[in-house]
Amino acid sequence: MSERRIERVLLGQPASDGAGVKLNRVFGPSHGLDPFLMLDEFNSNQADDYIAGFPAHPHRGFETVTYMLEGEMLHEDHLGNRGRLVPGAVQWMTAGRGIIHSEMPQQEEGRMRGFQLWLNLPANEKMKPAAYRDIPPEDIPVQTVAGGDVKVVAGAFAAGEGNQVDGAVVGVTTDPLYLDVRLEPGASLSVPVASDYTVLMYCYEGQLQVADTAVEQSRLAVLSKGDRVNLDAGSEGGRALLLAAKPLQEPVAHYGPFVMNTPEEVEQALRDFRGGRLTG
Repeated sequence: MSERRIERVLLGQPASDGAGVKLNRVFGPSHGLDPFLMLDEFNSNQADDYIAGFPAHPHRGFETVTYMLEGEMLHEDHLGNRGRLVPGAVQWMTAGRGIIHSEMPQQEEGRMRGFQLWLNLPANEKMKPAAYRDIPPEDIPVQTVAGGDVKVVAGAFAAGEGNQVDGAVVGVTTDPLYLDVRLEPGASLSVPVASDYTVLMYCYEGQLQVADTAVEQSRLAVLSKGDRVNLDAGSEGGRALLLAAKPLQEPVAHYGPFVMNTPEEVEQALRDFRGGRLTG
């Protein structure tokens, strides 16, 4: 089996979104990590950094995956969906042809911490009906491994021979793997992945090594081709998101909350939104 290695390391940039929520933009559409479009990390115990939240706003053409570590948010959308994101919960939203939703903090103090990932849709699914799934913590499988554990949000994780665990979300066209990996000091983990998929590892606590190369906290490692990711924890241990998905190899036209294949399709999305037809 071929071991994946680090091709490049990205350091996120401070950003603001919604009604002024401060966050760390780990990467964006310009980085070309097909089919991943964007990863935002929010992490603050200062209410002014998050209290204004994300009031009602539109999306079209992709999926958003919000994963909470600390704090609570409330999702509401034009379809009538309402989901409370508590620590450990996931919101998987398919914007499709159009959705208007809000994500508002349900606390006035304390830490708000989590991630939102944007995952592209193929051209033939960009205009499909919008959908929403609220996944409580108890519905996300946790696999114990030597010296740690793995939360399997999406895809399938094999901890050993004949020991495959299916995640809370399966059956998505891009076949995403979304793991939250926690390793204690000195622990190791080998994760099988499809050899031609895009694979990313974001270390958000401590330090982890990929093929003997250290990845510090708040760094994203973009990995080479291969069918296995070998992770080793440093003296402090580490925690990371390990993401993999099938590239779409399609053109991307991105403007604000819309991700389509051509500028003309983005312009149509803008016209539809302004004309009240985005969700029609």
